[in-house]
Amino acid sequence: MSVVFVAASKLPTPFGEFTMHGFLDEATGKEHVALTMGSFEDGAPVLGRVHSECLTGDALFSQRCDCGYQLEAALQAIAKEGRGVLLYLRQEGRGIGLLNKIRAYHLQDGGADTVEANERLGFAADQREYSICLPMLDHLGIHSLKLMTNNPRKVNALEGFGIRIAERKPLLTGLNPHNRNYLRTKAGKLGHMLGNLHQDESDT
Repeated sequence: MSVVFVAASKLPTPFGEFTMHGFLDEATGKEHVALTMGSFEDGAPVLGRVHSECLTGDALFSQRCDCGYQLEAALQAIAKEGRGVLLYLRQEGRGIGLLNKIRAYHLQDGGADTVEANERLGFAADQREYSICLPMLDHLGIHSLKLMTNNPRKVNALEGFGIRIAERKPLLTGLNPHNRNYLRTKAGKLGHMLGNLHQDESDT
C-alpha cells in the first residue's frame, strides 16, 4: 500500500483539542490528514467522517455548498462525544481539482447544475476515491465507523474497501438560499439522503 504515516501533532480548535495525523500517498503525492480525539483501544465503533477537501467551503466560507457546514458540525459532534475521527482527503471538487471546480462553478453560474457542469468538462459526476481510507484507519487502530454522511454511495464505497460501517448518521446542516438547488441536485441525481433539508416552502 502506498499510503504511509508521516507524523502526528496536537491541534487545538474551537471545539476541543484533536490529534492531527499526517499521511502521504506515495502513488499520487497527495497529503491527507486524520483528526482524532479520544482512545480507540476498546474496539467499539468510532464516530467518524470522511471529508473531501473543499477549499471554497471549508476555508473561504462559501455558501454554494454545504461542505464547510458539515466539516464544522462533524468536529463539534466528535468533540461532544469525546471520541472520534475525521479523515480529511485532498480530493477537491469531488475529485476534479480546484481549477476545474472553478470552471464548473462558471458553468453553474450559466444555469448548469453541479452534475451537468462536471460532465460538460469531461468528468464523472463524482470522481472521489476512497481506497486510501483503510490504511489510515488501520494505522489509527479503528476497525468500525459510525459514519456521519448523507451519501449512501460513500457508505457502499467504503464498505467495498473493507471498512466496516456500523451505522450511518445523518449530517443535515448548511441550507441557505445559495445552495438550495445544489442540495436538490445532490438528492435527486446523486442519491444523497437529505430529508426535507433541500426543500423550500413552495415544495411542501
